[in-house]
Amino acid sequence: MHRALSSRWLNTALNIAEHPRRVELPLFLCPSINLVSHRQRLGTVASSTGVPTSRWRVQHRCLHVQAEAPTETLPLPDNDPKKLFSIKRLPKQCSGCGAFSQTTSPNQPGYFDLSRKAVRNYLQPQGRDRSRREDKIYEDALKQFDHEELKKKGVDVEALLLGIVPPEKNQRPPPKVPLCDRCHTLLHNHSGESIYHPSIETIRDTIFESPYKYNHVYHVLDAADFPMSLLPRLSELLDMMPLRTKNRRSRGGKFYGNRKTEISFVITRCDLLAPTKPQVDRLFPYLQEVLRDALGRTGRNVRLGNMIAVSAKRSWWTKELKEDIWKRGGAGWMVGKANVGKSQLFEAVFPKGRMESTPSKHQITVDMHAKTSNEEPASVENGDTQSELEQEETETQAIEDIGEGLDEFSLLPPAPKETNYPEMPLVSDLPGTTASPIRIPFGNGRGELIDLPGLERTGLEQHVKKEHRLSLIMHSRIVPEQMTLKPGQSLLIGGFIRITPREPAPIMLTYAFTPIEAHVTRTDKAIGIQNQTGEVNIENIAVPGTGEKTKLAGSFQLKWDVTKARTGPLTRKDAVGLSVDRLPYRVLSTDILIEGVGWVEVTAQVRTKDLFRQKPTSEPPRTEEPQEPQEPRQLSALERLEALAEEPKKKKKPLPPPVTEPTESDEPNWPIVDVYSPEGKFISHRKPMNGWLLNKPKVSAESRKSRPRRSMKGMKKLEKKRRREREAAATAPSASF
Repeated sequence: MHRALSSRWLNTALNIAEHPRRVELPLFLCPSINLVSHRQRLGTVASSTGVPTSRWRVQHRCLHVQAEAPTETLPLPDNDPKKLFSIKRLPKQCSGCGAFSQTTSPNQPGYFDLSRKAVRNYLQPQGRDRSRREDKIYEDALKQFDHEELKKKGVDVEALLLGIVPPEKNQRPPPKVPLCDRCHTLLHNHSGESIYHPSIETIRDTIFESPYKYNHVYHVLDAADFPMSLLPRLSELLDMMPLRTKNRRSRGGKFYGNRKTEISFVITRCDLLAPTKPQVDRLFPYLQEVLRDALGRTGRNVRLGNMIAVSAKRSWWTKELKEDIWKRGGAGWMVGKANVGKSQLFEAVFPKGRMESTPSKHQITVDMHAKTSNEEPASVENGDTQSELEQEETETQAIEDIGEGLDEFSLLPPAPKETNYPEMPLVSDLPGTTASPIRIPFGNGRGELIDLPGLERTGLEQHVKKEHRLSLIMHSRIVPEQMTLKPGQSLLIGGFIRITPREPAPIMLTYAFTPIEAHVTRTDKAIGIQNQTGEVNIENIAVPGTGEKTKLAGSFQLKWDVTKARTGPLTRKDAVGLSVDRLPYRVLSTDILIEGVGWVEVTAQVRTKDLFRQKPTSEPPRTEEPQEPQEPRQLSALERLEALAEEPKKKKKPLPPPVTEPTESDEPNWPIVDVYSPEGKFISHRKPMNGWLLNKPKVSAESRKSRPRRSMKGMKKLEKKRRREREAAATAPSASF
């Protein structure tokens, strides 16, 4: 009987019924619901409802919505053994992925399995500990004895009473808010499915729904393939948050529609670029120049003083960014592509433990807390079935009121209650972990930080076997191996990306800053391995059939001169100090980027006369026809007098040489590499960073002093020579006799 009643109360608290409440939410908040199957289930009933249409794709999901008071305890019968349990409700959103809580679709984000131990402990936390109940029995036993008699017998009663732990110190801490089943599997089993990625229009419309007057967008970029993680069609966002130009009268920001929105570029995971923080700081001008080139015409005249390079893993510049978020207040938006490190950066820069701060007067007032109801919850009398039914109706009505108050077409979920140390978003290697915007307020209403779902970064993982997809992510800094590409050889990355120098090609040095294996082989073998037709025992991590989709991703020139950085003491001022123009060679380089994976540095040394040699043309040179000499025109007497008068005053300056437009023949003979990838995508290039000089293996003092190992080949030859001499010396005396 008690078990049946408790299950009934649990169903009431969780709003589990035969016909649960239907809440309409946009695709951005609930991206994984199959709309077709829902329409088939509703049938003609759905068509009869007068739900207004929207420009967004509307989805229906059976949600569980949090009641008005999340920690409210319902009064239970005195004779019920469940009296010691307080009934809670699931949160509105999963704190790990931001998906709305639901108990109907097990394969979708936000699903909570009520039979899971963590969920059961959260919904029905134990009010008293077992040790406290044992102490209660011990106390009752002591009360039955006469303390004076015990003292006469030599028993220290005060010491016995002091050994009892007070009830307020013996309470268990409140249970931790559980994650949904999808986040639980990602956290402990590292497996799961990505969610639907929003578009740039959806991100823009979500920012427009901000309730704050001051907004700041933090565009998060990944250092592993910088700047390939730059948002596509970024100009659509820059229309409402323009960058500050180089003009000295340019302002930092403007108000549009009584709202000010600014943008900053945050390069995360900078510990992948160099081993120390000072080395990364010296790369800042290089990163600015590369970002300026990636912005195109937009980046020509902007200052880019709003760029910062951080590392959440090693706490580089995260404290400064946290203080910047705190001083700005308002809404801070984490925007970027999937799996660039937004959630990890979110946890590192969120200003925790600052609820005692005075809220700003310049922000729009936003209600961060749940509404308190004026009506008191109905009580359940002992053994009264009618009162239990009234309690169920009261709970159901409260949930319906909450559901009707929810804006069903809003892209921005409601703000949660502010706490000093809230639950942070889940950090996972799976791209697309965040399913919905996660709003976390801070500073007693000063502002909030919002983690938005990432845009689709790359489809390269779809061409890789499932067991190798996690290996595409660069987790730590790579110390590459120097590989030599001779003419007729190619470099394979993972067996399905090929880098081939175009003939005639010089000898090239390659450095693969990628987490997947690189291999040098002959070009004909590399083509067979990439097309999955060769019999060479080299692993290709691509799914079967990818070789048929392999196309040329691009031909990239090694057009950046790195001679001064590569020649060492020859061009160093404190050594020989030669000028680069006096050297008979040039060192050229470029970085080949693989989206979401890393980069490959390609370097070649070319003779100067071969680099600037005129390219042979197929057309024969044009012969100019001899022109007849023209007789000079005779000047009149008046013109001769004027010329004589002007000659001593000023001398005629020689005319400047005619400006000739550069042609293909004036272009140097840059070395070229051809890159082949699945569908001819996921590849780009940038100015070289000289990553090998920053990350090459250290040469210790011991290795410099030690002698190189002696060649065994020379020892074998010497042994053969000595053996022949001994044999010749042994045969010489016998021949003399």
